[in-house]
Amino acid sequence: MCGIVGYIGRRQAAPILVEGLHRLEYRGYDSAGLATPEADGFRVIKTEGRVQQLRNLIKEEIPATIGIAHTRWATHGEPSDANAHPHLDASGRIALVHNGIIENADRLRAQLTADGVVFASETDTEALAHLIGRSEAATLEEKVREALSRVEGTYGIVVLDLDNPGQLVVARNGSPIVLGIGESEMFVASDVAALVRHTQQVVYLDDGELAVVRADEFHTSTLAVEASPVVKSPTTVDLVVDDYELGGSADFMSKEIHEQPTALSRALSGRLNERFATAHLGGINMDPRELRAIRRVKFLGCGSSYYAGQMGAQLVEELARIPADAEPASEFRYRNPVVEADTLYVALSQSGETLDTLAAAQELKRKGGQLLGVVNVVGSAIARECGSGIFLHAGPEVSVASTKALTNTATSLAMLALLLGRVRDLSTADGKRIVAGLRRLPDQVAEILAQEQAVAEVAARFADTRSMFFVGRVRGWPVAREGAQKLKEISYVHAEAYQASELKHGPLALIDNTMPTVIIVPDDELLSKNIGTIEEIKARNGAVIAVTNAELPEGLADAELRVPRNETELDPILFTIPLQLFAYHLAAKLGRDIDRPRNLAKSVTVE
Repeated sequence: MCGIVGYIGRRQAAPILVEGLHRLEYRGYDSAGLATPEADGFRVIKTEGRVQQLRNLIKEEIPATIGIAHTRWATHGEPSDANAHPHLDASGRIALVHNGIIENADRLRAQLTADGVVFASETDTEALAHLIGRSEAATLEEKVREALSRVEGTYGIVVLDLDNPGQLVVARNGSPIVLGIGESEMFVASDVAALVRHTQQVVYLDDGELAVVRADEFHTSTLAVEASPVVKSPTTVDLVVDDYELGGSADFMSKEIHEQPTALSRALSGRLNERFATAHLGGINMDPRELRAIRRVKFLGCGSSYYAGQMGAQLVEELARIPADAEPASEFRYRNPVVEADTLYVALSQSGETLDTLAAAQELKRKGGQLLGVVNVVGSAIARECGSGIFLHAGPEVSVASTKALTNTATSLAMLALLLGRVRDLSTADGKRIVAGLRRLPDQVAEILAQEQAVAEVAARFADTRSMFFVGRVRGWPVAREGAQKLKEISYVHAEAYQASELKHGPLALIDNTMPTVIIVPDDELLSKNIGTIEEIKARNGAVIAVTNAELPEGLADAELRVPRNETELDPILFTIPLQLFAYHLAAKLGRDIDRPRNLAKSVTVE
């Protein structure tokens, strides 16, 4: 959500800022803007709409070699030119961009208004700009520190002072900020995607830290009024600009769907042990005795990560015979959870910056819980908070709708379940069976992708549908939930997921010839039950799309999306792929902005 870019160096700042914003478009936003200093004030250019509209507003060269820029995802105040960032203080000497939410903004605005401040926007951010501008501290760093001491909430900010044009002041609390180190130039961003064109040397700020950034150096310290220095060492990111290019694909979702065989191969590489029929996951830092001591596993995630956690919980119970479940991270900390010493908690997040999941991880650490992170971004907040875990190796995922990261998450959890099973009672024969099944996944995903045209034809048949059910039993239930989510978020077609056994307890009342149902039908011990569910739907004139690897009676389903056979426990991983294609092609048929669905963001860093 939102994007921040800052630059200070020898080159003109504006082109770097706009290009950086373009790299962050996938995060979700509704307006864009930039600010650069001039002799008599800031040049501020901002607009509701896309980065290209901002680019179009820049009519001439801007000579400034320092500046800040932002893409906004609306929280306080509707999308508009006035509410777009950057925001200035009343004097026009302070410019600020901000990601996050200032929770006490209304109180601060009321206090500032009583003091005679006139606000130009409806945003929470503007209150912070005024606080910094009204501070009587001697330096910009001290002004920012003093203002933030009055703020409650989350923020990643970059501040530019017209009276100190040789520095940027940056601070973080709950919203990501990364510094990029160049040759006599420095960059600031909310995501490394904005930096990789210029540098691969980065420094991640942690919560409660502030940095003063100049062209040839930076200094970091704690945010406390009595600040302490913090030593930060640069790390090298293993990314290049081509990772964020379309490369001939129509959009990033299509590109990332088709990258899944390669992404899966990376996730599996070096992690499967045929000799002992197990998985090797060095990042979890637990020996067999510690693994055997685990009595319960709980997966925490949001959206697709939560559904992958449900798949993981099913695998852990089947392979390791340990009680396991998944829970939305967004609710976990608010219900005062009981944290058990012998429970393994697994935080799932593609970006590694999902605020709800990060907050759950922090609550678990505070209560002494055993915690692993499963993320796709090295150096992300959740990776650093957890300290140990599993890196997904999916590669950058740009489209808001998660595809390859979801698949790699589910596969990584299958390996975790295999590891837990093999230190317990999972036999060598069953371990070898699962290892072999995991090795088959990349080629089988490629086999499904080769049927894309057939899936597209089914999607076109149902493109006029206003609402759909997605149903599944046991292993198929999280697959149905993920399928419904994909359809909703990119096509805007209403979709609801239900456990197939629950249809007759209420939802069946909605079935008629206008309500199709997508049903997950693996060839497992529940096949006859699922066929019975199809018969119930057909008896009420409902159309059925079966996602299946079974041989169904001819004519039973109105359409079939075929999946190759693997081991029964691994079915959910494969069954998600045709649902990605189905949602994609239905959305394309409707002319949706597939990579940037309305109201959504890739990395959700606010509550």
